[in-house]
Amino acid sequence: MVEPLPVLEPFLGGYAGIVTQAIYFVVSFLVIYLVGKAVVVPIIDRVMSKRGLETHARKPIKKVLNFAVLFAALALAFGFAGLGNILLALAGIAAAATLAIGFALQDVIKNFVSGIFIFIEKPFKIGDWIIWGGGSGIVEDISMRVTMLRTFDNELVTVPNSVLTDTELTNPVAKDKLRIKCPFGISYDDDINKATEIILEEAEKHDGIMGEPEPIVRLTELEDSYVGLQCNVWVEEPSRRTFAEVKSSYTKTVKERFDEEDITIPFPQRELSGKIQT
Repeated sequence: MVEPLPVLEPFLGGYAGIVTQAIYFVVSFLVIYLVGKAVVVPIIDRVMSKRGLETHARKPIKKVLNFAVLFAALALAFGFAGLGNILLALAGIAAAATLAIGFALQDVIKNFVSGIFIFIEKPFKIGDWIIWGGGSGIVEDISMRVTMLRTFDNELVTVPNSVLTDTELTNPVAKDKLRIKCPFGISYDDDINKATEIILEEAEKHDGIMGEPEPIVRLTELEDSYVGLQCNVWVEEPSRRTFAEVKSSYTKTVKERFDEEDITIPFPQRELSGKIQT
């Protein structure tokens, strides 16, 4: 119990104690809350910035910090004002409410926790092209609950964060270069070495393909109607657009060279045998 302020007793009599508690509560709440907002939150924000968290990732965490500062200020203010019983009662109500809300909002909480892991582990960032179980797209925004992606049909897709953390996710543009696999099929009658030479020559001529690591051609398949060759090439500063443009233009130039050099790209053929009864 807080002792009444002597200066108040002559004026308020028996109410001096209540007014004193109110003063202690308001003053301590304001001091703690303002110090938290002006000192604690900025310090933690600078720490997150030094650890590489981007602005969009820090915003939701700062919201949680502001709420935590508010809660701490209220709890400590009740204690300084000698209102511990009220604090305990409120804590009990809050615990019961939290339990009820937790059952009702399981999916929301799951997505929120997944969002925290995305911000910490940074498997992708805004502007990245990612591929997951349900599709692919360019990341436009990341919040604590959902991630917004723009598909290549220009559709805006909202994906719960838990979907991205619980499924296999590929980020082809996470590094500064990307390998592209370009398959080609030639006839069994064609010269494999000549075809390989053409594929490599066209890769060396292409402006979008890196010289290092060097393009590599391997024989990968012996199918019914064709011999499969695959050329692995690398592109710098990859994006979904770069990937599509380089693969398309490179495949086109190889096809044109094959036509010039009389190398055939066969189509599937089937031989049927038997008798037709009439």
